[in-house]
Amino acid sequence: MSSSIQSVPALPSATEHRSLLRSKKRLVLLGLLVVFVSFARFAGRVLVRDHPERSDVIVVLAGDSQDQRYRRGMELLRAGYGKHLFLDASSDSNYFGHTPAEYAEAFLKQDAKEMAALVSVCPFEEDSTLTETRFVARCLEPLHPASVLLVTSDWHTARAQAIFANRLPQIHWSVAAALDDRLFGVHWWSHREWAKTTFQEWLKVIWWNTIDRWR
Repeated sequence: MSSSIQSVPALPSATEHRSLLRSKKRLVLLGLLVVFVSFARFAGRVLVRDHPERSDVIVVLAGDSQDQRYRRGMELLRAGYGKHLFLDASSDSNYFGHTPAEYAEAFLKQDAKEMAALVSVCPFEEDSTLTETRFVARCLEPLHPASVLLVTSDWHTARAQAIFANRLPQIHWSVAAALDDRLFGVHWWSHREWAKTTFQEWLKVIWWNTIDRWR
């Protein structure tokens, strides 16, 4: 009776084991680096939505310091993208004896000219896109719109559309971007202020998607 002797494969030495672990770590780090670089490259662009659709109402969100949002909204109103425009303005703070909402009312009377009958101020309280949805809903209620076009700064468009669609799902929301190259550009690494805006907006995007969306 013949018996065959099977050879047992040699176990890797401690040195070979450490070398294998180091190789795996390098691959993991390389993969993470590729993911980070890819995200960083498109981090600014992902924040932007600019797809205005003809709607019943245009809502210009608050938060602009150079009237770009308002100018973009009026441009779209004149182009027939809406039948009425609401300009959001804060009513719970005062500057030199008047609220921003009061200043906005006076401004519209002077600036809107032939479109004055189609524009009005939507006052809101608290400085938050999420709370702004409640006040916008009150302003929209008498008009019963089926569709609304949001106008806001380019870096704010994706989050704003997501928040309004989540909180007021009975309305179809589209969004238009107002550009402000003082504060933001998709190549965010080119300027300090652009990088700051991108970083802050991504913090808000993360907070919305992990906390506020589920409240």
